[in-house]
Amino acid sequence: MDELDDVFVAQVMSESLYTVTPETLVEEAANGMMERRIGSVIVVDDDGTLRGILTNTDFVQIVAERQPKDQTPVSEYMSADLITAAPGDSLSHVADTMLEHGFHHMPVTDGDEGVVGVVSTTDLTAYLSRLPR
Repeated sequence: MDELDDVFVAQVMSESLYTVTPETLVEEAANGMMERRIGSVIVVDDDGTLRGILTNTDFVQIVAERQPKDQTPVSEYMSADLITAAPGDSLSHVADTMLEHGFHHMPVTDGDEGVVGVVSTTDLTAYLSRLPR
């Protein structure tokens, strides 16, 4: 029996939610997410009824569909002060570093080859889901 079988959603979920109403402007929701350094906002009616969720992925679509296209280069918004992993680093160390810094993605670099990949929280989750049960 895997020790993860004894972990329940209530034990790992975040109870500190950022909520908005359906009428909230996207810019306001995005600003709130950035201020809180979170990847999603829960959409509820005035009475608290769940209506939806807006995530970072949704914001990619919002930006892509914006007309006219914004001419600002990604260099204006990208993170430039990066922490990277090497292919030989332990997964445990990388997971700890990602957790410590609140990263969802970590570039993987290999000396002269430069960037050779990226590790994401999705990759870590997929790995955990394949552990023997």
